[in-house]
Amino acid sequence: MAGWLWLLFLLVTVASSAHAQNDVGVSAYTLGAGDRVSITVFGEDDLSVEALLNDAGSFSYPFLGELNAKGLTVSQLESEIIGGLKGPYLVDPKVSVTILEYRRFFVRGEVKKPGGFPYEPGMTLQKAVSLAEGFTDRASRSKFYIVSDNANDDERRLAKLNTLIRPGDIITIEESFF
Repeated sequence: MAGWLWLLFLLVTVASSAHAQNDVGVSAYTLGAGDRVSITVFGEDDLSVEALLNDAGSFSYPFLGELNAKGLTVSQLESEIIGGLKGPYLVDPKVSVTILEYRRFFVRGEVKKPGGFPYEPGMTLQKAVSLAEGFTDRASRSKFYIVSDNANDDERRLAKLNTLIRPGDIITIEESFF
């Protein structure tokens, strides 16, 4: 009987660990140009805004001016706004930042409709190709490359159809020679 309890404990621990790792991935997302965020300051409607991060990853915020959010997580941006508002403007500001719209990802190469597409959490390369209306007749079915946002073109990585993509990624579908 003790063996079954140990196995059950082990399975629950592994499942909890995998869930926690997924949560870390979501909370580790860093903001960048093209992301649209909602900032809510509870009890202060004048300080609650929606903002689109410009090409430098910044936006204008009441009382604080231009804030640079590029490379920050949602919780880091919340802390920066709280720090700016606390004291001269509010005693104990309660700030919530949420992502309304992620920056676009791009599909190029041998797809029927290359271009930029809105990102949604859980996006895979296969879903991205579907948004680009599928492969052309000349498309390779095994040579897919991804260049992550802010990486050099020579930092591309080979991907599979089930590879998760991120906002800002550039996906290249190579041409097949056979």
